[in-house]
Amino acid sequence: MKKNFLTKLTSLSLTTIVAASALVGCGGSSSDTTGSADGTATETTEAASSESQELETITVAASATPHAEILEAAKEALKAQGYDLQVTVFDDYVQPNEVVESGQFDANYFQHIPYLESYNEEHGTHLVDAGDIHYEPFGIYPGTKSSLDDIEDGDVIAIPNDTTNEARALLLLQDNGLLTLKDGVGLEATVNDITENPHNIDFEELEAAQVARVAGEVAFVVLNGNYALEVGYSVAKDSIAYEASDSVAAETYVNIIAVYEGNENSPKIQALVSVLKSDDIKKFIEDTYDGAVVFYDK
Repeated sequence: MKKNFLTKLTSLSLTTIVAASALVGCGGSSSDTTGSADGTATETTEAASSESQELETITVAASATPHAEILEAAKEALKAQGYDLQVTVFDDYVQPNEVVESGQFDANYFQHIPYLESYNEEHGTHLVDAGDIHYEPFGIYPGTKSSLDDIEDGDVIAIPNDTTNEARALLLLQDNGLLTLKDGVGLEATVNDITENPHNIDFEELEAAQVARVAGEVAFVVLNGNYALEVGYSVAKDSIAYEASDSVAAETYVNIIAVYEGNENSPKIQALVSVLKSDDIKKFIEDTYDGAVVFYDK
C-alpha cells in the first residue's frame, strides 16, 4: 500500500469478481467485470457451473495494481485446494476495510500495517494482519540530472508532502548521503527535521501522485513504487537508488492481507496467505513488476 497510494496501470480481466456497493468517502468508485456501474450484481452465467459451486468461496477486496493482479495469479493454486477466489477492485482506501469489518468480504489486500492501525483507531474497527505479502520500494529517479554525484548547491528535489511518504523520501535521501535528519525521527520525519543539508537542497513538496510530473523541472524526484509504475519507470532499471529490503520503511510498509479479528487462523485465510507467500507468487511478482513490487520473504 498505498498508503494513499495506487493508481491503476493495467486493465484486469477478473473472471470471478463480485459486485461492490457504490463508494463513499473518497468520491471514487469500485470496478469489476461482472457488476454494473450502479453497484448491482449482474446475473451469473451458466459458466458459474457446478464446479464453482463445489468450491468454498474466498472474497477479497483489493486495489487494482498490483494487489488484484497478484490475487489473479493465485486463483488456480487456490482452486486446486478447493477454493474459489473472488476479487473486487476498489478505487479508495475506506470501503475495503468497511466491507471486511461488516463481514461482507473475507479479507482485503491493499494496505500496510500503519494504515490499518490508524484506521482501526479512527473508526473503532477490529481488523488484523493475517499475512505480509509485498512492499513497494521508494526510489530516487532522474529529473534534469541522472546521477547523485552531479548534485549542486541549491538544486531542487521533489518529494511527496504527506507524512508517511515524506518521511520515507527523506530517509532514502539520508541513506544516500544527501542530508542528515534528527536522531530518532524515523518515519515521522519532515523537512523541518533536517539537521545537515550540505548542498542547500530545496525541497518541492507535492501530493504524491504529482511528484513524477515535475521531473523535467527539478534535479531529482522521489517516488513510491505504484507511482513509478504509473509513469512507466522500472525501479530496477530507472531508479538511481531505492529502499533496501531490510530498511525500516520496507519492514514497516509491507502490504498485508487484512481480516476481521479472529478470522486470521481460519482454513480459507490460511490457504490464501500460504499461496500468496509461495514461490510461484514470488516468481510472478519478480517477473511482472521489475522491482516496483518486492515479494516479502519474511
